[in-house]
This record gives sequence, structure tokens and C-alpha cells, in this order.
Amino acid sequence: MKTNIYQAVKDSVTGAIHQFTEPRVVFRRNRKLKAFFGGLIRYIFLIGLCFVILFPTIQQILMALRAPGDVNNPAVIWIPENWSIQNIRISMIVLDYWRALVNTFKLSAIVMVLQLASTALAGYAFSRLRFKGSNILFVLVILTIVIPPQALSLSQYLYFRDLRLIGKESSIYMMSGLGMGIRSGIFIYIFRQFFRGLPKELEESAMIDGASVFRTFWNVMLPNARGAMVTVGLFAFVWQWNDAYFVKIFEVSTEQFPLLTMELINAVTGLKAALLYTGALSLIGQDVWENPLYLALISNVSALLMMLPLLLMYLFVQKGFVESIERTGIVG
Repeated sequence: MKTNIYQAVKDSVTGAIHQFTEPRVVFRRNRKLKAFFGGLIRYIFLIGLCFVILFPTIQQILMALRAPGDVNNPAVIWIPENWSIQNIRISMIVLDYWRALVNTFKLSAIVMVLQLASTALAGYAFSRLRFKGSNILFVLVILTIVIPPQALSLSQYLYFRDLRLIGKESSIYMMSGLGMGIRSGIFIYIFRQFFRGLPKELEESAMIDGASVFRTFWNVMLPNARGAMVTVGLFAFVWQWNDAYFVKIFEVSTEQFPLLTMELINAVTGLKAALLYTGALSLIGQDVWENPLYLALISNVSALLMMLPLLLMYLFVQKGFVESIERTGIVG
């Protein structure tokens, strides 16, 4: 009886060992282990990469919520000892935030529409309307991407000065509407490549029905270029939002028409008035101009307030933006 029990236990253990060491089982076990460790390494890498990317933003937010009196406190590194929104209030006064925000949004939105109209027409013309010298003209368009804007700034300034448009936002609108706005060469190239990828049968069927060139472009080609339009529109809006070069050259930002970029550049000049207005000068001390830490803090908080609308906007258009980038084939 004992011998039978021993033999049964021995056979079951031998069978289990044999099953465990079977080649198929070993292969499955190794594949699961590789998948587990591969996923673990991937997640560690992504978490580390996200931390590196988000670290400056997190640091700016924590500094913005730090009380002005804790700026020179060496014990405060990450988490503020005294939480306060005083720095945000001061930065909003320095930037003339609400007026500058409305003006910047208005300028960027109009420029986005004008850039879309002009670059889409130019891109369609270069992709479909072949004429003598079109390749040479397209090479000149590509050169506008290569040539730095500083090389053309003097002639542009003299031209708009003769038109008496210096100090007016109309100068920016005219550049965008005529295809010479910020990065217009890149936008024309995007539309050209996108329209070249659409089948010619769409145009041929429209022309057979008696549609003109512009009607074919407006009713047939442009609706199919939705991905390129989203990409170009977002890039045009963001680049105009962050533009300080052309705004400064054409003196667009004035006391009556403040813009966030120029207010940020001149943030230090309006700091003392903001401190007096909010009563924070007593917290910082009269030697605020000798305190580079606080000047840098206000500049960082002002930059955060300037980026905030773009970050909020991106949360709503993230899906469409990613899809449009994939459709247009932009990488890097």
C-alpha cells in the first residue's frame, strides 16, 4: 500500500516537472518575462522623460504660489512654506494681463485666418496650377524659410513706414494676408505637399461639372485638406502668440494696444508700480531692485501666465492636432 502511494506521488511530481520543463511551456514563460520587463523599462523611461519635460513647469507653478517673503528663504526649495497668490496678482498687474490677453488673442486669431487663406491658395497653386517659372517661384518660397527674418527686417520696416503702418497691427495683418507672415513658407510647403497627395480625379470631376478653378479649390480641395488646415492654423496661432520680433520692429504693442510678449519683455519696468499697488513692497523691502531672485520670480510667473491660455487651449484640440500631424506627415 505504501509502495503504491509513494509511486503515485513520484509519478505526479515527475509529470509536473516534465510539464514545467516542456519546451512550449518554457517558451511561453520566457515570452511573458520578456514582455513584463520590457513594459517595466518602457514605463520607467516614459515617467522619467515626462518628469524632465514637466520639471520646469512644475517648478514655475510652485514658485508662483510662494509668498513674496519666502523668496530669499534658503529652507524653501520645492514646497512653499507660506502659500500665496500675491506673485500672480503682481504679475497680472505688470503684464496688464486682461487687456493684453484680449489683444494678443485677437491679433493671433486674425493672423491665423489670414495665414490659412493666403498659404492654402499659394500651396494649391504650386501643386496643381503648373505654369512657366512655377518651380523657380517655389524655390524662392523655400528660400524664405532658409533666410533669417533679420535679413529682411530693414526693407520691411521702410516699406511699412512709407505706408504709414508702423505702430498699427495692420502691418502684421498685411504680411499674413500676402503670404509673408511668420513661417508662411513652411505653411505653403505643407499645403503644397498635401494637395499633391489628393487624387486628380476630384478636380477633373468638378471641372467636368463646370466648376471654375477657385470653386474647385473652395468646394472640393479645401474641405479635403482639413488635416493640413488644423496643423497650419494651430502653428500660425501659437507662433503669432509668442512673436516678439515683428511686434517690436513694427511697434505694434503700444499703451493703447498692449501685447503679452512685449509686456513680458518690459516686465521689470512695471514691477515697482505693481508692488506699490498691491502693497507687496513692504514684504519684499525697498531694495527690490537689488534682489535678482525676485525679479526672476516675477518674470517666470509672468511667462507662466502667458503660456496658460495656450496650455488650456491645447487640452481641447489635442486629439485633432495629433491626427492632423499624422495626416500631413510632419515629424521632428
